[in-house]
Amino acid sequence: MDNSRPNPDDLLARVQAEETKQTRGRLKIFFGPAAGVGKTFAMLEAAHERQAAGADVMVGWIDTHGRTETESLLAGLEVLPRRAVTYRGATLLKFDLDAALARHPALILVDELAHTNVPGARHTKRWQDVEELLQAGIDVYTTVNVQHLESLNDVVAQITGVAVRETVPDSILEQADEVELIDLSPDELLQRLRQGKVYVPHQAEQAMRSFFRKGNLIALRELALRRTAERVDAQMQAYMRDHAIPKVWPATERILVCISPSPLSIRLVRAARRMAAGLRAQWIVANVETPAQLRLPEAARERVIQTLRLAEQLGAETVILSGQNASDEILTYARAHNVTRILVGKPTHPRWRDLLFGSMLDAIVRGSGEIDVHAISGEQGAPPPLSRPRLERTSPWAAYAWAVVVVVAITAFCQVAPPFFAEANLIMLYLLGVVLVAARLGRGPSVVASILSVAAFDFFFVLPFLTFAVSDTQYAITFAVMLIVALVISGLTARLGLQAKAAREREQRTAALYALSRELASTRDIPNLLQAAARHVGELFHSQVSALLLDPTKGLTPAAAYPANFQLDITEQGVAQWAYEHRQMAGLGADTLPGAQALYVPLVAAQGAVGVLGIRPANGRSLQAPEQAHLLETLANQTALAVERAHLAEEAEQAHLQVETERLRNTLLSSVSHDLRTPLASITGAASSLAEGGESLTPALRRDLAQTVYEEATRLNRLVSNLLDMTRLESGTVQLRREWQSLEEVIGGALTRLDPLLEGRTVDVDLPPNLPLVQFDMGLIEQALINLVENAVKYSPLHSPVTLRAMRTGNAIQVEVADRGPGISPGDEDRIFDKFYRGPEQRTTQGAGLGLAICRAIVEAHGGRIWVTPRPGGGSLFCFTLPVEGEAPLMDVEQAMPPGRGADREEPWQRQAR
Repeated sequence: MDNSRPNPDDLLARVQAEETKQTRGRLKIFFGPAAGVGKTFAMLEAAHERQAAGADVMVGWIDTHGRTETESLLAGLEVLPRRAVTYRGATLLKFDLDAALARHPALILVDELAHTNVPGARHTKRWQDVEELLQAGIDVYTTVNVQHLESLNDVVAQITGVAVRETVPDSILEQADEVELIDLSPDELLQRLRQGKVYVPHQAEQAMRSFFRKGNLIALRELALRRTAERVDAQMQAYMRDHAIPKVWPATERILVCISPSPLSIRLVRAARRMAAGLRAQWIVANVETPAQLRLPEAARERVIQTLRLAEQLGAETVILSGQNASDEILTYARAHNVTRILVGKPTHPRWRDLLFGSMLDAIVRGSGEIDVHAISGEQGAPPPLSRPRLERTSPWAAYAWAVVVVVAITAFCQVAPPFFAEANLIMLYLLGVVLVAARLGRGPSVVASILSVAAFDFFFVLPFLTFAVSDTQYAITFAVMLIVALVISGLTARLGLQAKAAREREQRTAALYALSRELASTRDIPNLLQAAARHVGELFHSQVSALLLDPTKGLTPAAAYPANFQLDITEQGVAQWAYEHRQMAGLGADTLPGAQALYVPLVAAQGAVGVLGIRPANGRSLQAPEQAHLLETLANQTALAVERAHLAEEAEQAHLQVETERLRNTLLSSVSHDLRTPLASITGAASSLAEGGESLTPALRRDLAQTVYEEATRLNRLVSNLLDMTRLESGTVQLRREWQSLEEVIGGALTRLDPLLEGRTVDVDLPPNLPLVQFDMGLIEQALINLVENAVKYSPLHSPVTLRAMRTGNAIQVEVADRGPGISPGDEDRIFDKFYRGPEQRTTQGAGLGLAICRAIVEAHGGRIWVTPRPGGGSLFCFTLPVEGEAPLMDVEQAMPPGRGADREEPWQRQAR
């Protein structure tokens, strides 16, 4: 196999990255080891070069710090006006992001990338402002010092003794299109300080005694050079990949970092970030939730969440494991994910705890096998280690009261127990009570029950009675063992309860995810789909949820809510709009607009953002845990894909409808054009002969020509009427005029209108005398009968009879029209009632294929059904039903007949009937 060929996945990723770069602005960072090396000066010089080349350049924010050389370079550049903001009674100037976006220059200069914005601003950090400018397609020049990189924060603090509060994620530097190192030797920088070119004199003197000591500057310079070298090496790696150069390293490093509630975990994460960057390795930060950790105070659990969030910001994958033994879970996960290095914190607790309870570090080292284990300690100046957990009441007072009641009840039972009950049996009863209390009431009440059980046994059942004094010293061992066993049993039982609770919570999350997936898969319309998603998310996270979709005319509007009365105000909708436009989380707990009342997650599918999901939890911290955030992102992604699928289904349905409409139009033109042209040609020919022949034509010939005009006009009128009737029936504009009618009269009216067509044809009519009256629209049912009889005459031999029969079948009247024609081809029994459909045996006759379609529409409008079956002996049997509903009014035969038709009058169709 040729390994020199590029990987298709890598090629696709590079193509997608290039497509993203085409719409995203370019970022250039002027990087330096410390303030005063000339980053802003170099940035302004580069801006002048771009402007001289014809680019639209604007200064968004520059801090000159009173340096005349820097201020002189602002001349000739457009400067964005600063926005005044009042904060705590003071007026502050800040970078106007909205004005910069509205101005939209080709290049904007934004100094001090790590700066923290004024509270109340859209973003908490300036680097987030820069990200929004880049997404808007604006090129950005900016500056940053090495001490502001998040992964180097603790290293810089150890070197300089100064903790830098303003940091920038390393990913910003890694994703920059260009990084230019602005370097200056420590001696030259100190000289600039003495000359007042960096700070004013009194500030410069103080700086040289603290942060700007020569040793510090040398170390910072080395960090900046190393970080820049790593950047250059990364560019080389990209070049090697682009040109399919074989990789140098035969295997991929993967680092697993184990964190705990200890404050030193933050230092461990930063050290892991540096190691991962140096090894170019994937790194994972894991926390194991053990029963002991679940009992820690809220502050300790919050510290774990913050550490995991920091790890995610530094580019790590985070995972929360659950188990009884942390070392076993870490090793199992490491082997399952091919981890090569494990990083753990060096223990700071006393040695005796390891001897008594075991050491996690020792267990990992002994069980690691081929995996390297690194133990990292906390340097000086680190936060104090985690204090001992305080004893906190975890159960209500009623649980403790019930524990006392259980011990009292067991003691009372033992008092009346038979005398042959041994002391060992009494101890077993007390232990059974401890188990019950631990299983039902928790750890605290079980400890109380353990102590009370030993005390009650001593007080009531050990000589001397009713005193805590012990006559036999051997009972001291009994009491101690009994207390230890009770405490162990209560601890194990309570631990099992906690594990069962955690398992139930995981099961609930899994069940909710499955339920949402199943409901989304079975839902097609978007409103119900979003309502289902909002309901599931709200129930899972115990929150209020609003789902918003983009309306072409109204913008982003709420489409579903849980509960139904939950609404967002204008401010919250603005946050949702930002999340939709930038496809990033915003709002509560996010880096952007954290002051919002809800968290807004964009619904991003394959073809782009389709909406926003707003979640307002009952507990604002419930969504900050990484596993909760990941679960929420998973649910949002599933919802986005379901919405996109519904959109695609609607588009496919519209496309299918257009294709079907076009097909019907072509079918109509091809079917009707011949049928319209034929009678028109006959009418035109006969009319022109009458006009041109004049008196030369014999009276008989003129009558024949006039008859031809009449017949063809009648045929044309029938065709147009069928088209109009079909259109009216399909559009739903036909209103049924249901009246109690005699089916005999309707059949008679239909056959009377068909007298010319039935000339020379026998029609057998079979109507029982007790046929009830039926409610129907007389005109429409008569039209259906005409179409059926006309169809039977058209497709049967010239002198063959047509049979028309009606009968009562249950709660309906069934009407049958039978002929002796060629019959219906197998498989066409349903298609023959479709519009414009004509079977092979029908294509040689005149017609548009609408008669039977009209019959079906009429019958179904009355609540009946129509079908066709082969007739025994040859031919076709068309049947339709009309439902019989309600009580028919009483009337005599004369009343049932229309005016002009008496009971003793014989109609033409009756003369033909046999």
